Amino acid sequence: MAKALIGHLNSDLRDPRLALENSRLRNRVAELESLVLRLSEENDKLVSARAAEILTGDMQPA
Repeated sequence: MAKALIGHLNSDLRDPRLALENSRLRNRVAELESLVLRLSEENDKLVSARAAEILTGDMQPA
């Protein structure tokens, strides 16, 4: 039974390469999530600025 529980819980303990790869992937996912958040905030600011330009009539004719 203990063997089944160990296999069920986490195989990272038995293979340090797998643990290292999982750690690297978790870090990369965190970096990408941070980038998505930053870009989303930047996009929201740009959309807001553009909407303000349109509402105030400061657009130049094309």
